[in-house]
Amino acid sequence: MKCGFLFLLAPLVGYAAEDPYAAALFQKHCASCHDAAVEAGPRIPQRSALKAMTPGAILKALESGVMKQQGAPLSTNERMAVANLLGTAVTVERRREEITHPCPAGAPWTAGSNWASWGASLANTRFQPAADAGLTANDLPRLMPKWVFAFPDTTVLRSQPAVYRGRVFAGSQDGSVYSLDAATGCVHWATVVEAEVRSGITVAEAGGRPMVFFGDSSGYVYGLDAASGRQIWKLRPDEHPAAKSTATPVFYQGRLYLGESSLEEPLAVSPDYVCCTFRGSESAVDAVTGKVLWKRYMIAETPKERSKTRRGAPVWGPSGAGVWNAATLDPEHDTLYVGTGDNYSDPPTTTSDAIVALRMSTGEILWSKQMLAKDAWNSSCYLPGKKNCPDADGPDFDFAASPILISLPNGKRALLVGQKSGMAYAIDPDRRGQILWQARVGKGGTVGGIQWGPATDGRNVYIALSDIDFQISLLPGSNDRTYSLDPTKGGGMFAFRVDNGERIWQTPPPGCGGRPQCSPAQSAAVTAIPGVVFSGSEDGHLRGYSTADGKIVWDYDTAHEFKTVNGVAGRGGAIDVGGPVVAGGMLFVLSGYSSRGGLPGNVLLAFGVEP
Repeated sequence: MKCGFLFLLAPLVGYAAEDPYAAALFQKHCASCHDAAVEAGPRIPQRSALKAMTPGAILKALESGVMKQQGAPLSTNERMAVANLLGTAVTVERRREEITHPCPAGAPWTAGSNWASWGASLANTRFQPAADAGLTANDLPRLMPKWVFAFPDTTVLRSQPAVYRGRVFAGSQDGSVYSLDAATGCVHWATVVEAEVRSGITVAEAGGRPMVFFGDSSGYVYGLDAASGRQIWKLRPDEHPAAKSTATPVFYQGRLYLGESSLEEPLAVSPDYVCCTFRGSESAVDAVTGKVLWKRYMIAETPKERSKTRRGAPVWGPSGAGVWNAATLDPEHDTLYVGTGDNYSDPPTTTSDAIVALRMSTGEILWSKQMLAKDAWNSSCYLPGKKNCPDADGPDFDFAASPILISLPNGKRALLVGQKSGMAYAIDPDRRGQILWQARVGKGGTVGGIQWGPATDGRNVYIALSDIDFQISLLPGSNDRTYSLDPTKGGGMFAFRVDNGERIWQTPPPGCGGRPQCSPAQSAAVTAIPGVVFSGSEDGHLRGYSTADGKIVWDYDTAHEFKTVNGVAGRGGAIDVGGPVVAGGMLFVLSGYSSRGGLPGNVLLAFGVEP
């Protein structure tokens, strides 16, 4: 492979099955060998032979295997695009004899408390009541790892696990999904899917049996039999080549509600990429069959070719407004609520950076409340020259966090929302999103502000601040810049009254203390039980804060090596995206997030109370 890109492909609005940009990458960097493999020799597989491999296997070869040198000039997203172009999506159930540390054959389901969705409830409160938590503030001094499970070939863990009837369901970077015994960590089954498990896990009874639902980084959503791991159905809700299923599926009465985001935004860093044509959407799907019941784009207008940017780059639009968060359901009013992301290209739309209300039964948009207008941005805006950057050049203030639906003491209702701008809001769902109160938590940024979600106990809302920052330096004798995490910027916990937005307390981050590859930022979703709110940090710590005054009452450093129940070498690292899950007297958290230069890791930690 060689450096540089010579192909200028206009995005296709009537998207073909093949990604044109990935096809151009292959043609430039790979075709001379793999389309001429007979002449090149028997050790170089033809393209037809590559189709027998999974995208995950191809990506692994490009990143750390025999094709590492050839894959080095490509960005992570470009390697993923090529792998998805060449590979064939396959779901494989691992045979029992292939599984390390299997559970006894025929082990039954058990009764107990669940945390089986992103937000623990249709309202996405991320709060577990005392009876279901099985933990109290008084238990925290004795809360220690009971068992640790390690995922092979993994440095990034972003998928939040789910707990259901005595089992923990967790997904990993290599596409593996596991059903583990909550008490011991033994493996009931393991299944490998198309690509990295990107969304959180949802478990629910559908069609008379428990099923597992999740999305991957190739844009597929899966329905598996929760008892065996067998695939029941697989669906790609959006055919755009860059589509990703980040939002955790939400289940209600036989339907799944699915949001779609994409990685088209970072593809714009290539000067030859014509940005952009993806539009975020929300869909309703039959949970038993995977049949799409309705689909609603967050931008009604189909993208078309536009005038060049002021920097001379060709452009398509409107685009963007991806849905990164799990929908919040309000069945009594036949309504669901989602937050949207920024636009990727001009012209900006009124439904980007917004809270959008849709009718659950039909997908009709009822209203939207935009919190920041004219926010069109893509990753080329970082670069000198900004060739593909929209003229709007917005700040990229997405909504990655799910709205939280609550009842106020005065009998009215509110949606609590946090934005990457660093602002927290309460808005009125019964008056088209009218702002009830707003409060600033941090300065915000492209990976700053409020990232993956607050929690509430109905009295206060508890918010973790990201505000990740970077130290930038020039390479000697070059204009190339290097980025490293700033160990002095970001982080902190906040509590606000839900009725009026009054700040109750604020707790600064303890800091990195000289740890390398460290940031004190708190991007992961937070989780609350009576008296305590848990927050994971980029520094590798999982902390419990008193809901009364914000004092840190428990602190566990996950960034070290562990002896694991499955015998795989395990190490914790940064904690990001998915938050802790609490059920039946245990707390589960994934640790490891090497993205953005953070601390890598590959473990699921199961905490229990020591006698």
